[in-house]
Amino acid sequence: MKETSFKVYGYRWIVLLAFMAVVAVNQLAWLSFASITSDAADYYDVSDLSIGLLSMSFMIVYIVVCIPASWAIDTYGIRVGVGIGAALTGVFGLMRGLVAESYALVLVAQIGIAVGQPFINNAVTKVAARWFPLGERATASGLGTLAMYVGMAGGLVLTPILADQFEIPGMLIAYGIAAIMAAAAFFLLVREHPPTPPCPPEREERTLVLDGLKQTLRKRDFALLMVVFFVGLGMFNAVTTWIEDVVGPRGFTSNQAGLTGGLMIVGGVIGALIVPTLSDRFRRRVPFIIVAFGGAALGLIGVTFAEVYWLLLASAFVMGFGLLSAGPVGFQYGAETAYPAPEGTSNGLLLLMGQISGIAFIFAMDGLKNPDTGSMTLPLVGLIVLMALGLLICIRLRESALIKGDACR
Repeated sequence: MKETSFKVYGYRWIVLLAFMAVVAVNQLAWLSFASITSDAADYYDVSDLSIGLLSMSFMIVYIVVCIPASWAIDTYGIRVGVGIGAALTGVFGLMRGLVAESYALVLVAQIGIAVGQPFINNAVTKVAARWFPLGERATASGLGTLAMYVGMAGGLVLTPILADQFEIPGMLIAYGIAAIMAAAAFFLLVREHPPTPPCPPEREERTLVLDGLKQTLRKRDFALLMVVFFVGLGMFNAVTTWIEDVVGPRGFTSNQAGLTGGLMIVGGVIGALIVPTLSDRFRRRVPFIIVAFGGAALGLIGVTFAEVYWLLLASAFVMGFGLLSAGPVGFQYGAETAYPAPEGTSNGLLLLMGQISGIAFIFAMDGLKNPDTGSMTLPLVGLIVLMALGLLICIRLRESALIKGDACR
């Protein structure tokens, strides 16, 4: 009987980098208007909520497209699945720049980019599983998720600068060119799989998508993890969408709001480089999720109440470091806990939770803000309470059995 060999290839890093570029430009498009809400509302002569809809469209569309996107990724692989998302991001990203003077057409283009998002983001653990051994997958997922954070940071920090320098149409054209270049790099560089698998074949056997979905929803630890993502990712989506309105009533400017959101992401980038690597090294997932989620809750308290700019920045950094470093470890923990469900299914379900809660939290924050001052302290306190409850749920998670018994380190 012929023995199947397995091997790790250096080209896996090229594949991961090309994938990360597409992830980053897609997320940059999501938050292009978050830090210039008031300026964009004036430019297009619409309400702040209408500008918020440009970001919120990503969450609304995600709910509809999530499961079909996961099915495409798990059925046809990353070249086809992620390729759909890359093409949509490139084409509609450029279109958004070309029609930048019309709010209605920008919204249409934004929705087109949003349709591509789940085809890209749901594949983070799929790319890691296809090209990386199990002992490196939290690191690979961390880098893939880090690309999301880099894109978000660009959307928050670069947008006010580019909008001031080139106005909103010029800013959107620049982002459109970046999207086309990233999509082209993906199709040129990404291969479906290495010549031989990075792990023994039995480690890669997965159930069919719909069967995996049913199995996943019946697993206790994955169900608890979905609640954790519902709270944590939803909170992050809401706070980043309203970042200017969160800090503006305390006297901070739009540039300061952009830097605050950007530093939150910088904290996440650093956390995504450190925490998943430690998780792989110590072969543990749950302790890192608990500590990171707790740190995010503390950071949110500072973001809610800080009146001094340096304290606001420090709190944003802590919040980002905690919450966003928990993300990639959580994605990998979910893939391991849901096994043998496909990675795209588990990844998509977790992201879906954050999109659903993000929409609810965004409307709640807008509806509960002080009508006279615009302060969002009340809804932010509500989010702090939810984060505390989420931390209690994290403590109930059990360690991944798959990472303990990994045969290909």
